[in-house]
Amino acid sequence: MQSAIPKRGRGSEARSGHPGGWLGKKVVSGREGLLFALAIVVLWQGIAILTQKKLGFLFPPLAVVGKALWVSLPELLRGTWSSLLILAPGYLFAVAAGVAAGIVVATTGWLSRAFLPFARVVAPVPPTIYIPYAIALIATFRGASIFVVFVGAFWPIFLNTAAGAAAVPARYRDDARILGLSRFDTLRKVILPASLPHSFSGMAVGLSLAFILLTVAELFGANAGLGRFVQYYADYADYPRMVAGIVYTGLITFLAMEILERIKKRALFWVR
Repeated sequence: MQSAIPKRGRGSEARSGHPGGWLGKKVVSGREGLLFALAIVVLWQGIAILTQKKLGFLFPPLAVVGKALWVSLPELLRGTWSSLLILAPGYLFAVAAGVAAGIVVATTGWLSRAFLPFARVVAPVPPTIYIPYAIALIATFRGASIFVVFVGAFWPIFLNTAAGAAAVPARYRDDARILGLSRFDTLRKVILPASLPHSFSGMAVGLSLAFILLTVAELFGANAGLGRFVQYYADYADYPRMVAGIVYTGLITFLAMEILERIKKRALFWVR
């Protein structure tokens, strides 16, 4: 006997967007990040209204933060340039050194056995502990900050690249040897492209760490920069400008991560 309850076909599931119900509707699909950001904005505004009498100075309304951001924009732009002069050299040098060293170490037996255990011990050490020593050791604050950014970004790039290079199937190297490729050509034309997905994963982690270390370094002795902007107005209890600086720094970090993601998609065009 056939059941009197009609069965749902594939067409009905496709129309609903998800076999499990309304959560899969395409109305929300692709907008989750925007909705979450909107929820944070509403939450902040709600807290600002509820605590206006007691803690209003700590939670300035969005209109006040927006005005402070607009007024501070020239100073923030100058701070962005100052920060980029530290971030860009340290991070780019870390990318070049991390990718090159990761490939060479992972494909050279004795180097791998000698260096990787050392790297696994040193890499987890928080790079922030190097800041006071780097400032004392290196003549200029900018040089010390570039060094700290480099150290923080280097290790995730190096370790991810080394893992990617070590995971390249041995038959790829055997085929390169059969074709008569030199070791350098094998590394450049075979190992490097195959390990790039891992390298970009390390670059993303390294970039986020670079921004963190840049901001922390600027708190120690910089006279300009995004981290210095936030610290300066926090010291004077100008919380609207402080919050504006935090929001602006978050936007700059997001923009940098988006640029890296676009570069990744163009470089890894064969990965889908």
